Amino acid sequence: MIHGPTLAQIVQQIKQITLFAEMDEPSLQELAQASRWHEYETGEIVVLEGEAQPGLHYLQHGWLKVVKTSPSGREQILRFLEPGDTFNEIGVFTNQPNPATAVALEPAGVWLIPRAALLRLLQERPDFAQHNITKMAERMLYLVSLVTDLSLRPVTGRLARLLLEDAVENVLERPRWYTQAELAARLGTVPDVVQRALRTLESDSLIAVDRHQIHILDRPALTKIAL
Repeated sequence: MIHGPTLAQIVQQIKQITLFAEMDEPSLQELAQASRWHEYETGEIVVLEGEAQPGLHYLQHGWLKVVKTSPSGREQILRFLEPGDTFNEIGVFTNQPNPATAVALEPAGVWLIPRAALLRLLQERPDFAQHNITKMAERMLYLVSLVTDLSLRPVTGRLARLLLEDAVENVLERPRWYTQAELAARLGTVPDVVQRALRTLESDSLIAVDRHQIHILDRPALTKIAL
């Protein structure tokens, strides 16, 4: 593993993954030895929809977006990934191709834990299998919620809900890559519509928008719009 982290560093990183938090040291060492380290530049594809799934990915640093793309090139962002997130569990444990594409929004470092090592754990550790079932069930509930939003809520309602869910102490941080185009792709619409929705919420004094942050000014009123 040229220029990558040491084995001890790999073990420490794997311990941070919820799936492996209760594992014994020999099992962690085995996973660490099997894991591979990759670094990606902004805009680089980490996994490609439809390709074979080599294993579970763990994002150590940077941000990624997970997207589905239509034949016309329009994107629907399924989720943003931040440091500490794992992704592509469904592809790993169902032996199916990657269900979506993951793209680096900024320079990112990603661990790949090969599928064969994970399958051995499933066979040997019932608690590991149970934890994975729970995690995938939670992911399915999230996707059902996403479908509900796209089909039943107007853009302003979807935007209000996103702000309420993602804001920390009523502030949504906007990294350089978090453009209106990215926001629109996450909400299942186009930038012009998102811009109008933002202006509507801002003119009603529910939010304040600047270049790097969106501030929630009236959470109760925003909550009513999100319902």
